[in-house]
Amino acid sequence: MNKRIVIIHATPVAINPIQKAFRQDWPEAELVNILDDSLSPDLESAGSQTPDIIERIVALARYGRDIGAAGILYSCSAFSDAIDAAKSSLAMPVLKPNEAMFDEAMEAGSRIGLLATFGPSVPSMEKEFRDLVEKRGKTVYLEAFLVEAAMTALRASDTGTHNRLLAEAAPRLGDCDAVMLAHFSTSRALDDVSRVLNSKVLTSPNSAVARLKSVLTGYER
Repeated sequence: MNKRIVIIHATPVAINPIQKAFRQDWPEAELVNILDDSLSPDLESAGSQTPDIIERIVALARYGRDIGAAGILYSCSAFSDAIDAAKSSLAMPVLKPNEAMFDEAMEAGSRIGLLATFGPSVPSMEKEFRDLVEKRGKTVYLEAFLVEAAMTALRASDTGTHNRLLAEAAPRLGDCDAVMLAHFSTSRALDDVSRVLNSKVLTSPNSAVARLKSVLTGYER
């Protein structure tokens, strides 16, 4: 029987990239997408992950469990604390959007770049990365750069401008050992960013799919 993977989204622009990653790397998985696109604007309005927002994130994970998920993947990087609460409340694999990518980045070197397009997610991602670095006992420096105009373009369905803006910004992180495209949505720019950098470029969808496949089937790429 194919594994059912529930993917929880806070924005519709994250759906296509993760579906593409699964088609490439784990086509046998059965995907269920759950979208609450009020979460991102509510987080921007609140300015932090309020108890209400955290409970909504956890409730979506419980729903995923109740419909038979073998594993749950969140696609929005702005809700780290809420996803931690979901992890602790469910006895099943629950994966943050970026934790697998962070692990890959730490293996690439000691200076890592983060190219982001959604400002509210950056502080929580930086904290998550620092906490993971400390847990792994490593010394790794993270440099983040925000390109908000790229997200504006993507929300207007202008993928070309989104990718171009990220490629134009990427050389600012050119001295990094690896550059992470911060969000599921930014993985669209992988080819464009890779062309202007000599360093390794990582995306959260591909790393997350590889991690889930390894955890749930024992297969490692």
